[in-house]
Amino acid sequence: MEFRTGGTPLKDGVYGTTCPIPPGRNFTYMLQVKDQIGSFYYYPSLAFHKAAGAFGGIRILSRPRIPVPFPDPSGDYTVLIGDWYKANHTDLQATLDNGHKLPPPDGILINGRGSGATINVEQGKTYRLRISNVGLENSLNFRIQGHKMKLVEVEGTHTLQTSFSSLDVHVGQTYSVLITADQPPRNYYVVASSRFTNPVLTTTGILSYANSGGSVQGQIPGGPTIQIDWSLNQARAVRTNLSASGPRPNPQGSYHYGMVNTTRTIRLQNSAGQVNGKQRYAVNSVSFIPADTPLKLADYFKIGGVFSVGSIPSSPSGSGIYLATSVMGADYRSFIEIVFENTENIVQSWHLNGYSFFVVGMDGGTWSPASRNQYNLRDAVFRCTTQVYPKAWTAVYLPLDNVGMWNLRSEFWARQYLGQQFYLRVYTTSTSLRDEYPIPRNARTCGRAAGRRTRPLL
Repeated sequence: MEFRTGGTPLKDGVYGTTCPIPPGRNFTYMLQVKDQIGSFYYYPSLAFHKAAGAFGGIRILSRPRIPVPFPDPSGDYTVLIGDWYKANHTDLQATLDNGHKLPPPDGILINGRGSGATINVEQGKTYRLRISNVGLENSLNFRIQGHKMKLVEVEGTHTLQTSFSSLDVHVGQTYSVLITADQPPRNYYVVASSRFTNPVLTTTGILSYANSGGSVQGQIPGGPTIQIDWSLNQARAVRTNLSASGPRPNPQGSYHYGMVNTTRTIRLQNSAGQVNGKQRYAVNSVSFIPADTPLKLADYFKIGGVFSVGSIPSSPSGSGIYLATSVMGADYRSFIEIVFENTENIVQSWHLNGYSFFVVGMDGGTWSPASRNQYNLRDAVFRCTTQVYPKAWTAVYLPLDNVGMWNLRSEFWARQYLGQQFYLRVYTTSTSLRDEYPIPRNARTCGRAAGRRTRPLL
């Protein structure tokens, strides 16, 4: 799927509610991409549908007059990597519904294939790979035999152009790299392997030079397996290219986020445990349960009893896990700090809908106000998904410039499905179209909002 920033509106996408669409009916809305570039991917984000597949890459191209900090590549490939289960997605969901954890995955896929996925290149030319981890729970390492990868963009931000021999891609993340076909013309291994698992799962594809023929030679190149410090140091090396343009001609470094005072600190701690004898996951002790009405519709129509703002605390409570439709309130145009605190022994991956944030710091141990002394306040990467290492923390700065009801969730899909998520309600009393457009008049309504009409555009 390809868009161009500021270009002609495109017909794609369905307005994001949980209301069902009747069989045989399609709902298409005009979508214009604005103030956004970069590499992303789409997938079904409700319930446990992600386990069924339906992934695809999204490329948002810069306007022709906006300079990009590297020459046009000879080719542009979407590379979707992820863990894979033999079991049907309905069986996996039933496992979770019955109160159990997911079993380990059965393998790793590259572009939907367990082996043989091919990237075709010509000697001497440079290609762009947009690599997304579309899996359910495993961090993956990606590498190409005999070739370096030059990182150029992460989820909409042009980065310092650092070269890596392999790249950790955590669940939900997307990295854009350049590779140059500068080796003798033959076939080379493309490898994706699991990180922080025992055993390590590995799959291979092929980087195929034109007119090369023959099979791949040599051993499958090894990569990191359980080393956390290796991954942490690589993550710290991912930084913003301050002189490059983003979606607009002004440099990405013109917004000096490190000079803006934060107005609030939110500390979020994930946890796992049993509720009523079944497996649940939580944020600040609250395990999210869906409401009978989409939260944005309930908020828009002021329907009481669906959710309560403040139903999740803004710092760890230390209490046992309990169930709630958790919504946290936040003020429009404020500038906040969020600290993700991971007290568990696995890597976490967090995503915020509707926003990107500056990943200013990450380290092992317990976060404290003194941890701010090590923040990167100059060129932190601006992205929408970040990892948190075991027994560690990650801090982000977030300018709240988008009114709405936004899902903040674990990208480990079983954890998201069983409660490790909540909604951030970014609110203003203003009713100006400058701040938020109303819901489209033909948007489907359901639950307690069924049959209600939205106001027309002025």
